[in-house]
Amino acid sequence: MPADLSPTDGLRIVETEPVPKKASVINGLPDVGLVGLLAASHIISSMKLREVGAIESDLLPPMIVVHGGLPKAPVRIFSGNGLVVVISETVIPSSLIRPFANSLVAWASDKSVRLMLSLGGMAVANRQDIDSPKVFAALSAKAVETQLKGAAEVLEEGYIVGAYGLLLRKCAEASIPSITLLTQSHYNYPDPEAAAAALTAVNRILDLKVDASDLLKRGEELRLRSKDMMHRTHEEMNRMNKSHEYDLPPLYG
Repeated sequence: MPADLSPTDGLRIVETEPVPKKASVINGLPDVGLVGLLAASHIISSMKLREVGAIESDLLPPMIVVHGGLPKAPVRIFSGNGLVVVISETVIPSSLIRPFANSLVAWASDKSVRLMLSLGGMAVANRQDIDSPKVFAALSAKAVETQLKGAAEVLEEGYIVGAYGLLLRKCAEASIPSITLLTQSHYNYPDPEAAAAALTAVNRILDLKVDASDLLKRGEELRLRSKDMMHRTHEEMNRMNKSHEYDLPPLYG
């Protein structure tokens, strides 16, 4: 029987199979350049992770996605080999970001999550001139830096707008080790190359061996397939003023 594990704020996390405790959790949500979505999708397919649950809410768009001829929830949970991946194939509306973060962090705390790793993009104006996108890391606590293993440069100052920013703050409050990886990327174009750079960092942090080269080989195909998702994501990011995320100066030094 499915287990409803999170009744907060009209959002439910439903486990169709038991999710292991003390796992590392990767979040791949639609964001700048769809970096997290592309990287997390590739991890799921490469590691052949199984679907173990979904996140449901009446505040989500009334839609399903179809995979293998079967209807699926747009926000799903996958698991295998001590790893849990939360992936969304729909844009998380701004009205749902707070309950989403609250519920996910409460669920992670109940699961004694070892590390919460969120994958996103960092929009840069000159992305077309960058051959090897840099990966930056925002941390829930200074002690978490040792888990980076040199895979990313620590983001010392800045702003993170949206679900990932709130997730990082809530993880800090709940003493859940958390890293948000932000990879230099296009703002409103799917960026498989940035996703590959993010995946390389994930491999190092979690000691995985997921081949990132396929993201580069299928770059044009992924850009075309993700075009509509990027358009919907772009509209929601604009509503949150996410385009100004990295332009704002810090208020203190």
